[in-house]
Amino acid sequence: MKNMSKMLIEKINEIAVPIKIMHVCGSHEHTIMENGIRTLLPEEVEIVAGPGCPVCVVPSREIDESLQLVEKGVTITTFGDMLRVPGSNSSLAEAEAEGGDVRVVYGINRAIEIAEKEDNDVVFISAGFETTAPTSAAEILAEPPENFSILSCHRLIPPAIDFLINSGESNLDALIQPGHVCTIIGTEPFEYFSTDYGIPQVVAGFNPLDILMSVYMILRQVKYGTPKIENEYKRAVRDEGNVKATKAMNEVFEVTSREWRGFPKITNSCLEVKKEFDTYNARAKYDIEVKDVTEAPKGCICGPILRGVARPEDCKLFRKACNPMHPIGACMVSKEGTCNIAHRYSKK
Repeated sequence: MKNMSKMLIEKINEIAVPIKIMHVCGSHEHTIMENGIRTLLPEEVEIVAGPGCPVCVVPSREIDESLQLVEKGVTITTFGDMLRVPGSNSSLAEAEAEGGDVRVVYGINRAIEIAEKEDNDVVFISAGFETTAPTSAAEILAEPPENFSILSCHRLIPPAIDFLINSGESNLDALIQPGHVCTIIGTEPFEYFSTDYGIPQVVAGFNPLDILMSVYMILRQVKYGTPKIENEYKRAVRDEGNVKATKAMNEVFEVTSREWRGFPKITNSCLEVKKEFDTYNARAKYDIEVKDVTEAPKGCICGPILRGVARPEDCKLFRKACNPMHPIGACMVSKEGTCNIAHRYSKK
C-alpha cells in the first residue's frame, strides 16, 4: 500500500495544476484528515469539503418540527447524532432532559419495533441522503403499524452540487463524488456537471488509495481536456446504480424544494412522502407549523463550511466555545461533520 501511495503521489506531482476539488462526503473527509492526505498533495491541489454530512444539513426548521412533536406527546426516535443538532432555540437533547420521550435508535426498523410494542404514536426522524432513503421507503411499503410515521429529512446530493456550481461562491473546478450515494443512484445523475459545465468528476471509494487515485484521475482529465465522470469505485458502484432501491425510493417519495442548513431553498433537493402514504407522513398526520428561524448560532460559520468556502479553523469558536463535548454548530455535532473531524485530526 505504501508503494502504491508513493507512486500515486509521484504521478500527481507530475501533472499537478492549480485546482480546487470538492467532495461531498463525511466519510471522504474522515479519510482525508485521518491520513493527512492534504499534506501529501502539491500546494496547488486543494481539496475542500462540501455538504457531505446528512445530519449537519438538517436545518433548524426541521429540528423545530421534531420539538413540536415532542410537545404533543409523540415518541421521537432518531439517530444519536441528531440529539444535539440545534433548532432555533433548543435541541432534542434538551427536550429529552426536560422529560420529552426522545429515544436513540440505530435504524428505522428499531423505531418500528418500538411502535409495535407501544400504544403511543412514534415518529422516526428519517435523515440521510440517497443512501438511506430506500431503507425508509422499503419500511413504508411493508406497511408498519398505524401509530408509526416518519419526518422525512432526506436530501439529494446532485441538486446541492448544482446550486454550488451556479452560485459561483465555491469556485470549484472538479468533484470527487460520494461512493455510497452512487451505489444507489449510479453515475448518470452527475454526468451533466461534466457535459454542461466541463467539470472533471470521479466517483471514489473510502480508503486513502481511493482518494489519491481519484485526485490523479481528475488531474489526468484536466491534462487531456476530457471532463467526464469516471468510476474509481467499480467494486461497488454500477453506472445504473441499484435499480431496485431507486424504484422503492421513487414509489414512496416525491421530490420537493426545501432549505438546507447553511443554504437557502434548493430546488428539487428534498424527499417528501407522497400523498398516498400520508398515514406514515408526520407532517401530514400532525398539525405542525413552525416559524421562520435564524439558521446559525451567533459566531458559528457552519453555513460557509458546508458550502466549501471556509474551513473549521476559520471559525473563532472552533476548539474554544465549540467542541465535541459542547457543540454550538451542527458541523461539530456529528462524527461526519467537518468541524468534528477537524477537531479530531487537525493540528492544534
